[in-house]
Amino acid sequence: MRDAGAIGTEQIHKQRLQNLRFYRSRLTELSPPSGCAKIARFMGRGQGMKEVVSYDGVHCANCSAPMQGEFCHHCGQSIHSVLKPVHHMAEDALETVLHVDGRLFHTLPPLFTKPGFLTLEYFAGRRQRYIAPFRLMFILCLLAFFLTHIAIDVLGEHRLGDNATSTAHIGKSEFDDLGTVEEVQQSLDHKLADLHKAREASPSIAYGGLDAAEKKLRKQAAKRIAKLQATPAGATSATTPAPASTVSSKDDTEEDTSNSEWLRNPSGIHIAWLPEFANARLSHAAANFKANLDGINKGGAAKEEAIERIKAGLFGVLPQTMFLMMPLFALLLKLVYVFKRRLYMEHLIVALHSHAFLFLTLLLAVVVALLKAWIEPHAAWTGYPLRWIEWGLALWAPVYLLWMQKRIYRQGWVMTVFKYLFVGWCYTWLLGFALGFAAVLGITH
Repeated sequence: MRDAGAIGTEQIHKQRLQNLRFYRSRLTELSPPSGCAKIARFMGRGQGMKEVVSYDGVHCANCSAPMQGEFCHHCGQSIHSVLKPVHHMAEDALETVLHVDGRLFHTLPPLFTKPGFLTLEYFAGRRQRYIAPFRLMFILCLLAFFLTHIAIDVLGEHRLGDNATSTAHIGKSEFDDLGTVEEVQQSLDHKLADLHKAREASPSIAYGGLDAAEKKLRKQAAKRIAKLQATPAGATSATTPAPASTVSSKDDTEEDTSNSEWLRNPSGIHIAWLPEFANARLSHAAANFKANLDGINKGGAAKEEAIERIKAGLFGVLPQTMFLMMPLFALLLKLVYVFKRRLYMEHLIVALHSHAFLFLTLLLAVVVALLKAWIEPHAAWTGYPLRWIEWGLALWAPVYLLWMQKRIYRQGWVMTVFKYLFVGWCYTWLLGFALGFAAVLGITH
């Protein structure tokens, strides 16, 4: 038995050596894709030149099984060697990228223009030329929320524009440089007029900041007027408000110190049946919640930092929140179409393609909004077509989802519309709870 095993091992080594010599001898003659196979060319009658790949005499380097194709039918190893020149590796990488791009071009147009087409193709078994449903939804979800996060800051700065800049320069130094009550009043009226113009040109979400700026402006002007109307003793009038400001700064410092101390060592939340790390996590979340609310109430730079933290936390948990909504939406479809006797996986594919379309629509809407903010100041006439595109996207989304539901589940229009409205109503409540939970997590960031 040992002699037979030794002979078998020797034959395997000889076969591998023979294969290696064969590969080296043919490597310079053959094209890179055909690698280690024998190439024969022939001319067919009435046909052009063709390539016929033959694997006669070629054995797998891993298990020595006769090769019948580019992959071994016994162990699955490829016939191609991984030891390639750098330019061959670059060609393979480029081929992979182009293959993905080809599937992308085959997937996105029907996803946006043909309701239910990709889902029906997936059910029919034609899946190779399209991106997989979960990967498609995942990529579009990340891109949509990432671009939306950027667009919120860009559009906010664009809409406030110079008005936000003018309110940012409101401070003590501007009024302190004025020497008479009339100059202070004129400057106050001018700045209030700028704030009113900013209110007219800004969205409603910015009203809170403008109101706070107006209150701060009036308070500073009243303080300067009170100084000017005080007794002529310059030293007394100049030093009178100093203790108040000192006490105020001291109180703010003490409050900040207490908040930072609570953030480092939070306490107050202890649930008996939860483990210690969960209680610690809840305590830190409560501390962050309090710190963010305090920052918003203070205003100024603290408010901006708190808002940025909340936005970062919100957009950080939104993708995970939407991922959790997929199985819930599929379960809702399963319950509504229980008599259709479809598998839960089919409803999940419908949910993935539906949300992929919604994320693609959101992505396009954000791109159009950014284009409008960029182009409209230079060419005002472009605002109208871009605004029509935004309205078209908003109207196409519900029509698309209704049409998709009709094509996939193949029921009458009356029953389809009824189920569509019921599913939409239930999903709106679920989405509201999910977004509320995400907002709470964002505040505790």
